[in-house]
Amino acid sequence: LKQGDKILLRWEGQDVAVLEASSIWKPNKVLEAKEVYGTAELEHPTVHALIAEQGQFYVGGKLRGLVSPKFKYIVQTPSEVRATLPAGKDVVAFQNRNPIHRAHFELLICAQRDVKDSILLVHPTCGPTQPGDIDGLVRIDTYEALRKETEQEFPMFRWAYLPYSMKMAGPREAIQHMIIRKNFGATHFIIGRDMAGTKSTITGDDFYGAYDAQEMGKKHSAELGVTVTHYENMVYVGEEEGYVAESVAKKAGKKVVKLSGTEFRRRLRAGEDIPNWFAFKSVVDILRKAGDSAFC
Repeated sequence: LKQGDKILLRWEGQDVAVLEASSIWKPNKVLEAKEVYGTAELEHPTVHALIAEQGQFYVGGKLRGLVSPKFKYIVQTPSEVRATLPAGKDVVAFQNRNPIHRAHFELLICAQRDVKDSILLVHPTCGPTQPGDIDGLVRIDTYEALRKETEQEFPMFRWAYLPYSMKMAGPREAIQHMIIRKNFGATHFIIGRDMAGTKSTITGDDFYGAYDAQEMGKKHSAELGVTVTHYENMVYVGEEEGYVAESVAKKAGKKVVKLSGTEFRRRLRAGEDIPNWFAFKSVVDILRKAGDSAFC
């Protein structure tokens, strides 16, 4: 391969673009990892992929698109999504990489109500994430089931799917998500606790602070023209009151009912009961049907 060569790029056996190579170089991946992810430690799953799995050389140049890649789910361009949004209304975007359970949905309801007369755009990433996460196609099945289940009660919610592979880059990735969602019509963006965060594959320690992404987003909010909305965890305190903010429960001395992710997965695999306060039955049914193939 040399400068001036034309490279055919393919996706799932389909010709999608031609790259005219104008620069070919061997990157300093350690430096790249530190600048992008804030660390060069191989315990960071995406840093490991960068250094140990990706090719030794990078190629840059002019890119000429042939066709849009075909995915196994409906993908809309930014202009197509914007065309579905009512004119003159604020749009609150929510990014996630997991199935939406009850606590997530309660947060979405709060966010939409807090931004008066707004539209809530549920815009999950559906590409590969990290080992142990739910497979993208299975997640889309859960989103579609939840969309149909809630669309009459929550007509202000919109759903679209982003073919994007999470990099688990913490605060810097939160900024990237803000830029992407602005292109899709968002005026506001929800940044939750530890957004795009990950843990060491050896020690289990977090690579980023729980609220680093929120602080980074707020710092650059005016520059990007996107308002950051941030919320603490929603917790379940019983059938009478349902979900409340974690600080509210703590201040009132409420007993919080919990179900860990590990216990949730164990119950899924064992076919045991999963309480309705924790997850939507329609979502649980899809995950159970998928079995172990649901996990990356």
